[in-house]
Parts: sequence; C-alpha cells; structure tokens
Amino acid sequence: MKKIFIFLVITFLFTACGKDCYNAPQPIAFKFVDSNDENLIANGTLTTYSIQDENNVSVQLTKTSDNMVILENVGAYNGTKNYTFNSNIKTFKFSIQSSEFKGGCDGYQINKLTFTGVGMDVKEENGSYKIIFQ
Repeated sequence: MKKIFIFLVITFLFTACGKDCYNAPQPIAFKFVDSNDENLIANGTLTTYSIQDENNVSVQLTKTSDNMVILENVGAYNGTKNYTFNSNIKTFKFSIQSSEFKGGCDGYQINKLTFTGVGMDVKEENGSYKIIFQ
C-alpha cells in the first residue's frame, strides 16, 4: 500500500509540473481597397501606413505577398484597447476587445474589432478585414 501511495504522489508531482504553454491571439489582417475593389497597396496608392495604440506605442506591421497588412502582437490583454491607423490616404480609429481563455493552454482571444471613420467601410472576409476607402 505504501508503494502505491508513493507512486501516486510521484505521478501527481510530475503531471502537476507540466510544461507551461501559451496561445497568442489569432493575427489580424487588413486588406485596403478602393470602391472598385482595387488593392491600394498593390497599385501604389497606399504607400505609407502605421498603427499606434492608445499609449502611442507603434504596432508592428507585416506586409504580405498578396498586399495585405498583418498586425503583430495585438490582443494579448483583457478588455478593450484603442488604436489609430495613419496613412498617406486616410486616418481612422479602431478598437480591439480581447479576453483571456483557459483551455489546454492559457492565452487570449480577440472577441471584437470596432472601426470608426468617415469615408470608409469594413467587411470581414475569410478571417481578414477588407477596409474600403471611398
């Protein structure tokens, strides 16, 4: 009986000290188009762009081979954070609402994006956001 008890204690210790794991939020991708659905990065209209959070910290952006922009390292928090997109064409604001989740690993998930701006429309398509400048 004592051997079984020691075995169970050791087994519990090894399983309780498992590897910590973390799942980052899914990336966010923006595609910028005009009212004719022409990609503004591909046609050279949108040449400079940046995003800053509410604390004026720049968000790392990655341009993809299909002329989309991926926002890096956003959404890893509980609550809502405000952002500003600046470019040579237009400036607009958006917010990201995120929450913590617990599953096999701890992490965060992005629950909602809200855009505000005049002269633009936003459509969610295939996991990315098509931002239509008018």
